[in-house]
Amino acid sequence: MPTYLKRVPARTADDRTRLEEAVRNLLADLRVHRDEAVKRYALKFDRWEREDFRVSEDEIRRIGSRLPDSFKADFEFCRKQVVEFAKRQRDTLQSFETEIEPGIVLGQKIIPIERVGCYVPGGKYPLVSSAIMSVATAATAGVAHIVACSPPRGPEGIYPPTLYALHAAGAHEIYNLGGVQAFAALAYGLVGIDPVHLVTGAGNAYVAEAKRQLFGTVGIDLLAGPTEILVIADDSADPALVATDLLGQAEHGPDSPAWLITTSSRIASTVAAEVEKQLRTLPTRDIAAVAWRDHGEIVIAKDDDEAIRLSDEYAPEHLELQTARNDYYLDKLKNYGSLFVGEESTVAYGDKGVGTNHTLPTGKAARYTGGLWVGKFVKTVTWQRLTAQASRRIAPIMANICEVEGMLAHKITADVRFDRYEDKRTPQVLAG
Repeated sequence: MPTYLKRVPARTADDRTRLEEAVRNLLADLRVHRDEAVKRYALKFDRWEREDFRVSEDEIRRIGSRLPDSFKADFEFCRKQVVEFAKRQRDTLQSFETEIEPGIVLGQKIIPIERVGCYVPGGKYPLVSSAIMSVATAATAGVAHIVACSPPRGPEGIYPPTLYALHAAGAHEIYNLGGVQAFAALAYGLVGIDPVHLVTGAGNAYVAEAKRQLFGTVGIDLLAGPTEILVIADDSADPALVATDLLGQAEHGPDSPAWLITTSSRIASTVAAEVEKQLRTLPTRDIAAVAWRDHGEIVIAKDDDEAIRLSDEYAPEHLELQTARNDYYLDKLKNYGSLFVGEESTVAYGDKGVGTNHTLPTGKAARYTGGLWVGKFVKTVTWQRLTAQASRRIAPIMANICEVEGMLAHKITADVRFDRYEDKRTPQVLAG
């Protein structure tokens, strides 16, 4: 059994009734009152007093001209990294056709989604890199039209680096819109936006709930909760570096879990002391200290295999390996959003632009899904084509299955083909 040096008490499931009802009422109001409701909520929540929401091309150029070239160069490096990796992912998706039996040809086509809406949050941390992860990845997938939304951070609108990033990443339209009203506008087609087919992007609990309720009206990327980090470390790890990485992710918010699994009691105790030491001077200690106090855990596993089993139970969003057997862990681990192998890699690299996508599953969703990737922006569709001879050959089989299921009208569609193609050389033409 593992030993917990620090453990968070088990929590009861949150009562989401009020949140669900509040969001349901917001969406109903937006669906019925449309643009008027968007304007009302934009004023209430974002203090947006202007009638227009779309950012003009002139404004994009004006804002972009003010930003330093050093930022643009750094952004371009990160954009290129993510795009190049997305291209290689896209190349693994192939359209094909195959004759699996004489006269039966089946096929697969990869078709980009036509219209996508990408949301970039603008809370305490305006996540400029999110523009790359969503917009640039959608563009790489071949999406024909990309609409981007981000909340205004003042009377001038979207945070300037975010606005530049959305445009440079490939957005065709950009709107000063935040929160639930942004997702409603994308889904319902409000304030000049044509309805999109898929929405992406993270946000607060209201945004996550809005996406959940809008699913079906539009597709969604995934439902993201508070960000998570888990580090697996052994005696070969540097305790100070482990503590640094745990706190680096804990600054996201007071509800952000940071977990350590280690096979070394020495590392466990030393990391615990290092966390407290580094918190004394951490610039964002007011946030990170609460996250560590309320959501931080340190677990001592008896061996590598138990560490792997425990990690797969946590199914963390971000998983770092700082061990002497990183390849062993890489081969055996199953449940994580993205894996950072070795101390030379860190979550911050993945978050900002090393190349992999930073929109990842949280809350143990990594047990059944990966994160956002180029494949999310395409549809894998299938087709089939049969010769007359093949159609007649399989018709009785299909008719029998239909009959077993009690679907007699379905059975007739098979029976009629059996009779229609009796002459195997030339299909019969039914009169009538």
